[in-house]
This record gives sequence, C-alpha cells and structure tokens, in this order.
Amino acid sequence: MTADPGTPPSSFTRRRALLGLAAFSLGACRKQTPPPAADGLRWKDLSFPADEQRALVLAPPSARPLPVLVALHGRGESGRGLEVGAFAWRDDYGLDRIDRRLSAPPLTGVDLEGFFRSERLAQMNDSLAKHPYEGLVVACPYTPVVADRSEKGAAPFGRFVTDVLLPRVRTEAKASSDRAATGIDGVSMGGRLALFVGFAFPEIFGAVGALQPALKPDEAPVFAKLARAAMDRQPFALRLVSSDQDPFLPAVRALSAALADVKVPHQLVVTPGPHDYAWNRGPGGAEMLLWHERVLRGWPAP
Repeated sequence: MTADPGTPPSSFTRRRALLGLAAFSLGACRKQTPPPAADGLRWKDLSFPADEQRALVLAPPSARPLPVLVALHGRGESGRGLEVGAFAWRDDYGLDRIDRRLSAPPLTGVDLEGFFRSERLAQMNDSLAKHPYEGLVVACPYTPVVADRSEKGAAPFGRFVTDVLLPRVRTEAKASSDRAATGIDGVSMGGRLALFVGFAFPEIFGAVGALQPALKPDEAPVFAKLARAAMDRQPFALRLVSSDQDPFLPAVRALSAALADVKVPHQLVVTPGPHDYAWNRGPGGAEMLLWHERVLRGWPAP
C-alpha cells in the first residue's frame, strides 16, 4: 500500500512555500524558548549508568496503560552526548508540540511546517475525527553510532532496547506490556537501526517503522530478506516514510519494491520536504505518532 502521488502542481508548490515561511517563523520563535523541564508528569528522564545510556520518556497521564513507542534520533545528535541525544525528539524535533496538536485536531499545514499534501492532511484529520488521539508512551533513548552497519552491529543496542529500556519504561510509565501495543521507529540513522532492531525482535514489536532511513539502494534486498524472515516468525505492521527531497528516497523506494518482491505487507508514504529538522518537526513526528498510535491500538491507520 502506498501514498506517493509524485510532484505537486505549481500552485500547490507556491502555497506550500508560503506555509513553509509561516512555519519557519513559528519554528524560529519556538527555538528561542527554552524547552520544558522533564517535570515527572509528561516527561521522565531515565539514566542507565551500567549501559552508559540515557532516555527521555514522554509519559502522558492516563487512567489506563498506554501503548509504547521506542523513537530513535538521527546521526546529528549522536556525537553531542547522552543528554543531547536522549532529548532530541523533545528539544530538537518538537515531539511535545505535535503530540499536543494531535490531541486537539484538526491538524493544519502550519502544524506540518508547510510540508504537506492536501489529500494526506485530510486522511490524517479524518482518522483523528473517527478515533480521537489518546496518546502514547514514547521512549527516546540515546541512539549510538554503530561502526558495524550490519545486523550484527546493531544487535547490542537492540538488546539494550528490549532487555533494559522497555522493561523499565513499562514500570516507570505504567505502560502496556503487550507485544501488540509496542512499536519502534526512528529517523535517518535511527530509522536504519529501528528496522534492524524491529526485524531482529518481531516477538517484541507489533509495529516497526522508519522515517527517511539511512539506507543504500543496494542494501534493499538485505533488509527485505530480514523483514521476510521476521514476518515469518511473527507478523507485524511495517511502514516506511520518506520525502521528495530526502537523499535516501531512492533507497527507500528500492526497499519498498524489494519488500513487495518477497511479499512483505507494508505501507510507503512520501511527503513533501527535505531531510532536516523542519521535516522532523512536521511530517516526521506527526506521521510517526499518529501511525503508531492507530496501529498499536488496533485501529485503522491513515
């Protein structure tokens, strides 16, 4: 299943540019405002000294256990320390803002930083109208640079996520422990790692996603083979998201084609936008939160 309509018409491009300027201005204002502290109500700051790890966890108050999403950041924050990496989804990617906007629909083009197509925005708002957004627990660990870019190289981080991070997050945030209510996703380098970890542990994750994953086209058959083997062990929901100015878009499309060749069900969404922070704050975060919240609750995804 795809949502990749190609290049928008010129009138749409002009409209998107105007909205993009408005969104840029709002984003600049937000950047001058210090991020909120991890106040223990919505955000929890977790340290893991034995593993040299740290994670910031979005844990909205809820009367019942919420689904859990592990969200991995990109390469840009990995060399700047545990705190910068762990706090990236909140402080650099604006996750708190988009989470609150999903709770108060309808979404607008400005919410998506100007990077949207009208049809896709309507699909998202239609989904929110049918099932109001109830939120997720989002665990945002520091995402390391793995020198060995293979499945084997990702394995130690995967074991930290499954054996250390998730159990503690579920305890601290009183979140769901069901496999069907547990997902993993990430952007760029984090998207690549999310695929490796998700495919290695299909018994842990009911949903696996990747935003603009840092892949090469010739790696597509390798990832498709891993996905097929994981799906044979235990089926899960799978989605790839990219954008029309993402340098990894050819590789993402190659992976989608390779997945189709080995009959792995998945969704491909391609939005407008570049490979940068503005896209993460707009379509990236919104698509990630909305899709996982729908899928992990057993609801139809837009």
